[in-house]
Amino acid sequence: MNWFENAVFYHIYPIGYFGCPRQNDFTSEPTHKILRVIDDIPHIKELGCNAVYFGPVFESSAHGYDTADYTKIDRRLGTNEDFKKVCDALHENGIRVVLDGVFNHTGSNSRYFNAEGYYPEPGAAQSQNSEYYNWYSFHPWPSDYDAWWGVKTLPAVNEAQPAYRDFIFGDQDSVVRHWLRCGADGWRLDVADELPGDFIEGIRSAIDAEKPGAYLLGEVWE
Repeated sequence: MNWFENAVFYHIYPIGYFGCPRQNDFTSEPTHKILRVIDDIPHIKELGCNAVYFGPVFESSAHGYDTADYTKIDRRLGTNEDFKKVCDALHENGIRVVLDGVFNHTGSNSRYFNAEGYYPEPGAAQSQNSEYYNWYSFHPWPSDYDAWWGVKTLPAVNEAQPAYRDFIFGDQDSVVRHWLRCGADGWRLDVADELPGDFIEGIRSAIDAEKPGAYLLGEVWE
């Protein structure tokens, strides 16, 4: 039987759960707060939960849904190695892990858009020669661009772009596959109804290739 059919989830919204500041200090040292989940395992089991769904854990500038770097655990939470330790401890106690995948948009202060220059390499908002320029739709550059529901701090990504697809799910070390190797057992897709069907199919194929049995679910509000 698929493990998800009997899953009882414990939902952790990390920024609030660990009392992290809303705004990120991109120069600060990692806090390692995510390791507290290991101490909370007895409580999670006592509640009858056998799965943990993490809200956004990747580097972001504010609430977590404005991803700044898909390859790094937010320093307000800890490090990539901390995340692996947490997954190992949860798995040792029979608890699965599902991550939040926010792939419809990034943050305006992400390494990819970089509107305020937090990152040293030029983002799409700084240079049309940026490797990330074609990830976004400008009209005209750089003052106007597609954004999630018009929220300019959440520039929308063009999911049809091959380079973006490879980055998220196509490459061997894509975002989807990398974090499954680090310990995730599935993905929850933010605003899945706003992602192209073949984009979701690509994610499903990457999951099947990397970790058969891992689960994929989507958020649909409408």
